Amino acid sequence: MFLDINVLQSVPSSNINRDDTGAPKTAIYGGVLRSRVSSQAWKRAVRKAFAHDNEQYENEMGNDWLAGIRTKDIPIMLAQEIVKQDDSLSIDQAQKIADKLLKNIFGAKGITKEHRTKTLFMISRGELEKLAQFAISDENNEKNKKLIQSAIKDILGQDNSLDMALFGRMVADDPSLNVDAACQVAHAISTHEVTPEFDYYTAVDDEQADDTAGAAMLGTIDYNSSTLFRYANVNVEDLVHNLGSADAAIEGIKLFIKDFMMSMPTGKQNTFANKTVPQYVMVTLRDDTPVNLVSAFEKPVISNDGYLQASICRLEEEYSKTLKFVDQPLATFVVTTGKAKIGEQQDNRHDLVDKVAVVIQKRVENENTNA
Repeated sequence: MFLDINVLQSVPSSNINRDDTGAPKTAIYGGVLRSRVSSQAWKRAVRKAFAHDNEQYENEMGNDWLAGIRTKDIPIMLAQEIVKQDDSLSIDQAQKIADKLLKNIFGAKGITKEHRTKTLFMISRGELEKLAQFAISDENNEKNKKLIQSAIKDILGQDNSLDMALFGRMVADDPSLNVDAACQVAHAISTHEVTPEFDYYTAVDDEQADDTAGAAMLGTIDYNSSTLFRYANVNVEDLVHNLGSADAAIEGIKLFIKDFMMSMPTGKQNTFANKTVPQYVMVTLRDDTPVNLVSAFEKPVISNDGYLQASICRLEEEYSKTLKFVDQPLATFVVTTGKAKIGEQQDNRHDLVDKVAVVIQKRVENENTNA
């Protein structure tokens, strides 16, 4: 079963995702310039939302199951966890144990003198705790390096955090440590053509003498405004596999829908205060294939009266057209501040998330019964 999330969101003057020149990212689609926000930027925003949710959420997996940690400081963090579990060890002793253990998977040169890994690595709190347990256990005293490596890899294949289960983990030097992503996130693009704009700004020195004229600083900021189309999908079966629990996967999907809807990258947020909420969200459950409805906007929307409602109409027309090629969806739910004609209309995002969870739960129960 696949879950599609299609979102329309109007964003005013902003620069939420910059390129190497500091300008808002763009893309050419349908022969015209579009505003663009990279998938990486929005996934980062979702991961930060998961980290916030960690503070107020707990289920049978325990705290800190939502957000993993992507860092080069794994050896330092492991040493701290070792001391937490065995306070008879000093931090220096624990650091030596941590470095020695991690060299089994990162290699002798993979850990620096500063106790950092050469590359970023993503790890969950659960994996970190189990690594520490193994590091101070008798099992770690085995002389067979292959057995130790195998044990470490087994630990790093369990207790995936939600963000790791959704977005995956890639380790170029050792693919056996990879986690295949259960979620795909598209680059958001505007439904219409955009024109790059520039804000010329100046700043005056508050202590400037009365007989001194001119600004103390001046410059420009690139920006644009747009109605963005955003899309993501989740392979429900893969998410269940990555989390090891259907119940955890359902809870994870509910949180992902909420945080994908409500999050936003924070580029130039203080300058533009561009934090808006979506105006249209469509969640579709399918049993054949995920479908990105971006082709609704291959021909850019043209309007002198706002882009939102015209974009909603285009999106819903494309949804109907795709039914010539794909199976009838299992369910489609919509929340909007505009006018919608398809799907089961919901009053708010909470109702939408609950309805999606019910459909998935019934599907999982039926599969378990048939099995």
